[in-house]
Amino acid sequence: LVLVGGHGWQADRLERALRLMHARASVRVIGYVEDADLPALYGGAVALAFPSLYEGFGLPALEAMGCGTPVLASNSSSLPEVVGDAGLLVDPLDIDAIADALSRLASDEPLRRELGERGRARAASSTWERAARETLAQLRVATEPVVQSVREAHPGRQAGRPG
Repeated sequence: LVLVGGHGWQADRLERALRLMHARASVRVIGYVEDADLPALYGGAVALAFPSLYEGFGLPALEAMGCGTPVLASNSSSLPEVVGDAGLLVDPLDIDAIADALSRLASDEPLRRELGERGRARAASSTWERAARETLAQLRVATEPVVQSVREAHPGRQAGRPG
């Protein structure tokens, strides 16, 4: 098992737990990884386990999927939208569900291959251009009532011209 990420608020607790469980030899904590090294890390992984409790977007899941790495993620926050059917979604507070999903990913090569393919396809459709286009469309929907009421209040005026 490889744990990646900055030295966070529970790092000391994690270190103690690994020692108490005599699991320290089986777990590598490598800390922060440069962006340029992430594809190699994801590409060499059996899966990405990302049972985050709070996630604004879930970029690690999208990055792993882009590398064809199967993803196990939380069924809460933004992750179901990011991962969709291209990964296994679990309750991040259910340790047994996380363990079962990890075991399944570790032992089921066809499942890993299928999720890897789905993940690549899903990640390929998540572009900045698409995000900008969809954001602009939502902004138009949200502002249309205001634009319409201004047009009704000032008939004959054109946008951008004093009247």
